[in-house]
Amino acid sequence: MMACYHSKVSFDRRARGHTSAVASVAASPRVLSITLPQTFSAFNVNFITILDTIMDVRHYHGSDVHVVRACHTGDGAGLVAIGGMHSVQVLQTTPTSCKVIANFHIGCQITALAWSPKSTSPSFTDEWDIELVAAGSERSLYLLTKTSSTEEDIFIYGGGLSGHHAKINDISYAGGESDISHRFVASVSDDRTLLIWDLTPEVKIPSPGSPESDGSDAPSRPQPTAYPIAFPHPLASVSSHPSTSKDLLVADNRGSLFVVDWRTDENERASWRNSSIVELVEPHALADAACGVSKTWSASAAWRADSADIIGATYGSKFALWDLNKLNGGKPTMSGTSFTEGGNRFRWCPTFPEYFGISTNSPTKGAVINVHNTTYIHTEPNSFAIAPRPLFVRDFDFLSTPGIPRIVAAVGREVVMFSIGVE
Repeated sequence: MMACYHSKVSFDRRARGHTSAVASVAASPRVLSITLPQTFSAFNVNFITILDTIMDVRHYHGSDVHVVRACHTGDGAGLVAIGGMHSVQVLQTTPTSCKVIANFHIGCQITALAWSPKSTSPSFTDEWDIELVAAGSERSLYLLTKTSSTEEDIFIYGGGLSGHHAKINDISYAGGESDISHRFVASVSDDRTLLIWDLTPEVKIPSPGSPESDGSDAPSRPQPTAYPIAFPHPLASVSSHPSTSKDLLVADNRGSLFVVDWRTDENERASWRNSSIVELVEPHALADAACGVSKTWSASAAWRADSADIIGATYGSKFALWDLNKLNGGKPTMSGTSFTEGGNRFRWCPTFPEYFGISTNSPTKGAVINVHNTTYIHTEPNSFAIAPRPLFVRDFDFLSTPGIPRIVAAVGREVVMFSIGVE
């Protein structure tokens, strides 16, 4: 029974230091202060007081961690990718431990990560396969691969004139569950462009400096081709859904979200107006942008794991939920406030899809994540304090492992993994 999911849970989480770049487990006795709102009285809550030892799994990366992404494929559950100032590490995690199984040296700050649907974990098979895409601060993209029988490999593409011309804010594989779901990658940037990358193009374009470009017959991987879709404002996030291989959810930084059919005929794909199926708006964010008061706020949007009709996002101090079955002129179905200082990440829980989390990058709050329940959207969220100020959560994600939902958060030079309740 998962009683704590429907309760007000307050954790006293303390920051811990490490002397070397290794994974470790920090344990401390906690008192879970639980208050059951009247709304939840119908639940059969079978506990009195919980005084237990809760384990936080912590990994010291060695540099500031800017991006963290959990793998959500069935056989990749438990894999976590973290992006720092110079490298990407892949962690194999359990509820009580984690270890580095791949380390890719990129040489610049990582700004976004996305897992390939073909990734599998050593926890599920001896023939495991790691594949993900990273974006760097110098605006190149990196296809990172490693298998049980091969070493780390880095394939660079999208740099120079062929890719984005400003910071890449988010990337996502194009979704669906077909045999080619790992072939297409979407990226969005401050340059107001959504690029759809074909990683295995039929037209072979040699990589710069490859043997073929010198006239040699030695085989080389062709450079991916990109299909651009232009938008009117800088783009903050992009995500896909496993139920569709043709639609992408794109959010700009001014309060608009777009469900884009990226497989529209190429001649019609020149702009967002020709490829957008649905446009959604967050009225408060639009008003703030028009008044010029949202310059420091970021935007983050995502699809609910069990339904492509439910979309959530955070804009400034507001979060909003949309039901595509009830468009209501593109306005939110539900909305509320999570952090008055402004939220920076919105994530759905893949295993218990009624839950979503929001973090803030305001150092005045410390490192805090609020977890909301859509069933009780107007009640206070469960607040998880991970570290004191001036530390803050740069990024976080829910893991897809079974059982109690777990969160992995990037705080300073550490990633912290913890459960959001008890059985």
